[in-house]
Amino acid sequence: MTLRDRRHAGLRLVLAALLGGLALTLTLAGCVGGSSQSSDRSVSGGSAAEAPAAASVRDAGGGQDAVQTRRPAEQQSVISKGTVVLRARDVAGARFDVRQIVDRYGGEVSDEQTDTDDDGEVVSAHLVLRVPSPDFGEAMADLEHVADLRFSGRSAKDVTTQVIDTQVRLRAQRRSIARITTLLDRAENLRDIVLIETQLTRRQADLDSLEQQSAYLEDQTSLATITVDVDHERAAAAAADHTGFLAGLAAGWHGLVAVAVGLATAAGALLPWLVVLLVLAVPGWPLVRRLRRHRAAPAEAPAEA
Repeated sequence: MTLRDRRHAGLRLVLAALLGGLALTLTLAGCVGGSSQSSDRSVSGGSAAEAPAAASVRDAGGGQDAVQTRRPAEQQSVISKGTVVLRARDVAGARFDVRQIVDRYGGEVSDEQTDTDDDGEVVSAHLVLRVPSPDFGEAMADLEHVADLRFSGRSAKDVTTQVIDTQVRLRAQRRSIARITTLLDRAENLRDIVLIETQLTRRQADLDSLEQQSAYLEDQTSLATITVDVDHERAAAAAADHTGFLAGLAAGWHGLVAVAVGLATAAGALLPWLVVLLVLAVPGWPLVRRLRRHRAAPAEAPAEA
């Protein structure tokens, strides 16, 4: 083989090696590209799968926050009062029925007054009832049917704002007292201790007042007050008869008789004293006149001289 042939063979080998290396490079590049694309697809697929879960967690968290920040509507606080006036033939029986109604609603009788006649029969009754506020309307309706209804009235006062304000002030006052108590524990100077104790005493008094207001509002809003008056029919008829011209004439006559009786009583009381004075005056009057003449005689003598 000549030198020229050897050169051509070397060139062919070099070209073959170059072509093989290029082909190998292209193959490796294709494999790497495919694997990176598949890896990207897998990663992107995983992110897409995880996105709904993250969104649901955010939605759940947002919903929970919304539930926590959404405050329930404040319950309305109302002070309810009622008045019922009844007329019955049997006042004692009507009073018993009123008590049964109170017991039915789980209430109580806070005050009661009864009047009886000479025979011991109950002629009037006055009761102050406390029933749960939610049952106020039904209790009033039941009481109105106990006997003959003469009058019925109701009133309601909304104190929701006052109740909320009192509760807020209570919480603030308690926090203030807690802070002052902490300062008192840390105080070392006698002057600071005295000043802090003065503030603590004043704030404790304010807290006691607020607690009393809160207790009163709680009592008035939780229990409604109903006043029931029951009168006997005869007593009501007698009271109706004491009106008009004849009633006025009778009242005037009774007044005149009362004045005459009073004057006669006074004259009877003074008569013994008048008799005693008259007995003493009969023998004493000449003696008085004689003494007066005896005193007047020496006064006239110097005038004649």
